[in-house]
Amino acid sequence: MKMKMKMLLTTLAVATVVFLGGCKKDDSTPTGTNPVVIPVQSTTQAAIKLAGTTNIAILAGSAITNTGATSITGDVVLSPGTSIGGFPPGILVGTQHINDVIATQAKLDLTLAYNDAAGRTSTDRVTLSGNIGGLTLTPGLYKSTSSLAISSGDLTFDAKGDATAVFIIQMASSFTTTSGRKVILSGGALPANIFWQVGSSATFGTTSVLKGTFLVKQSVTFNTGATLDGRALTSTGAVVLNGNTVKVP
Repeated sequence: MKMKMKMLLTTLAVATVVFLGGCKKDDSTPTGTNPVVIPVQSTTQAAIKLAGTTNIAILAGSAITNTGATSITGDVVLSPGTSIGGFPPGILVGTQHINDVIATQAKLDLTLAYNDAAGRTSTDRVTLSGNIGGLTLTPGLYKSTSSLAISSGDLTFDAKGDATAVFIIQMASSFTTTSGRKVILSGGALPANIFWQVGSSATFGTTSVLKGTFLVKQSVTFNTGATLDGRALTSTGAVVLNGNTVKVP
């Protein structure tokens, strides 16, 4: 009986370590297993200042191309590229800016915003890795030392009743979503207070639903029917659209 009890306690202890071990605060080495319960952070993050990019829905460095009935509410800006194609058939409720004063300033402001987001830190920052679908994120700062994806289950942002709550997600590399995946808002969370800093490129899967401002180093690709309540702002690469809806919050 004593031997059986000892084996049972040992098994429970190992299970507890496995369950808790997937969730780490400010750990620079991803575990490969996302936490079941995200720790609530006590550090309050201020919103990223967007300055001249506030009213911009799409900002690219090399080109902007569209296929199909894309609908954009907000400005479309290109610098230093020269080609914005596909409007029409795309519908733009806003203004195009190509290498003008507004476009040049927007690129400078994007650099400042990107660096601000990438440089944020806190003592209770939470590390994420791999697939973040199925998780619920509460306000604060999140970091990945590689890529992130919403590939199994949807991702929820829960502001816990605070409409001013800010979420910042830092990624060293790429961000992707698979077809039909969604970002869901709860507890008063607003798209205007969600900031994604992407170290390389972002790809939004077919009919996926995204929320927030994407500050992207390279390119953004919208697959057919993907929607974004927010902004897609890229430093160096192109933005590719295909029958999408993008609206500045």
